[in-house]
Amino acid sequence: MSEHLKAVKITDSVYWVGAIDWNVRNFHGYNTSKGTTYNAFLILADKITLIDTVKKGFEEELLSRISSVIDPEKIDYIISNHAEPDHSGVMSEIIKIANPEKIFASKMGVKALKEHYSFDERLEAVKDGATLDLGGKTVTFMETRMLHWPDSMFTYLNEDKILFSQDAFGMHLASVERFDDQFPWELLESQSGSYFANILALYAPHITRLLKKVIESGMEFNLVCPDHGPLWRDQSNFSKLLALYQKWAERKVSQKAVIVYDTMWKSTEKMARFVEDGLRAGGVQVKTMSLSSCGRSEIADEMLDAAAVIVGSPTLNNNIFPTVADVMTYLKGLKFKTPYSAVFGSYGWSGESFKQTREYLESMESEIVGEVKTKYVPDGEARKACFELGLAVAEKVMNEK
Repeated sequence: MSEHLKAVKITDSVYWVGAIDWNVRNFHGYNTSKGTTYNAFLILADKITLIDTVKKGFEEELLSRISSVIDPEKIDYIISNHAEPDHSGVMSEIIKIANPEKIFASKMGVKALKEHYSFDERLEAVKDGATLDLGGKTVTFMETRMLHWPDSMFTYLNEDKILFSQDAFGMHLASVERFDDQFPWELLESQSGSYFANILALYAPHITRLLKKVIESGMEFNLVCPDHGPLWRDQSNFSKLLALYQKWAERKVSQKAVIVYDTMWKSTEKMARFVEDGLRAGGVQVKTMSLSSCGRSEIADEMLDAAAVIVGSPTLNNNIFPTVADVMTYLKGLKFKTPYSAVFGSYGWSGESFKQTREYLESMESEIVGEVKTKYVPDGEARKACFELGLAVAEKVMNEK
């Protein structure tokens, strides 16, 4: 074990003891181009407590950072805020070394940990609102079910006013800096938005209720510590983040349209440009995204505040084009309920892609404004129709309240 990976002191009695993953680029389908951190925390009290662990493969880093503060064998309690393996993956190893008295989790967390790792009887379920005395420190638990797993919960360190928020308020951003005020706001906003779009968007109704619950709890926060990315200690930054979460959860959209397409022989691409020009002429902000250069995560980022999505696909082997099917499956899973949509594309024989694309959009509860399809290369009439389709969508977007 390395002796040179140190814990980061957060307060006199709380330390960050997590791990930095500079190299991860795929997080169950989400492109994490900036890496991530797996944040874990050590509370020094009469009952020394570890909050969450790290992903499998980073156990040495976790143990080294803990060892820079205390002997890991002195850990009395472990609190699991979230059982997903990037936060619980090395818990079995930590239990063998620390031999803690108890492991606390939500009721669903206990179930999930047993199903993942076959943990022993030291697991203890805690109720929403329950308080645990650590000896000189107390923590209060808040269930946050489906944010973003059934087991998810917050832990609040009362004396220090620190919220350990598991995946809420996090982002995938690897760095040696630990706090939000060490980064430009623009980076925090973009990475928080990307995280929300790709991880949390489908739980928007739960998030709205959670934000209300947190506000009504009267909790004050000196520090908010998510399980990924920087820790929030700048009150102004965190207030702005809460406002963004409220906006994203309520699906407040901008006067913006996203064109998503792929192409075989450039015909669908040509159509995309005429749709784009119609949208522009209608006064709408446009983001045109070719799937030959943009991944599903980037599409989700742009969809977060889009009022319309226009999808272009050629037909291949009597089906929607594979890359388009991939991104539509991803967006459908994230439950983006983009108000307006449209379909376009080129085909050679039968054109099944159009019906299949419409089915995706209908399942996303989007109003389909129109459709333009052309056989082989778009002629002047098809190009005019694409432009007019863009105009029609723009009119809807500009009138969206």
